[in-house]
Amino acid sequence: MSATKQEVQALLDKLTDDCSLEDVQYHLYVIEKVQHGIAVAEEQGSVSQDEAEQRLAKWTSA
Repeated sequence: MSATKQEVQALLDKLTDDCSLEDVQYHLYVIEKVQHGIAVAEEQGSVSQDEAEQRLAKWTSA
């Protein structure tokens, strides 16, 4: 079984039996976005929590 199919199967196993197709689509969307974000962070790097807070403070103090 492919990794993608295994991920979908694991998701289906976690969802309730009365979930809707919209629920499944939403969870697949979230999984894809998280995986994309992780891939971008691995390729381009990321900033620490302190750095993110400092950047935010600059934007919100104006």
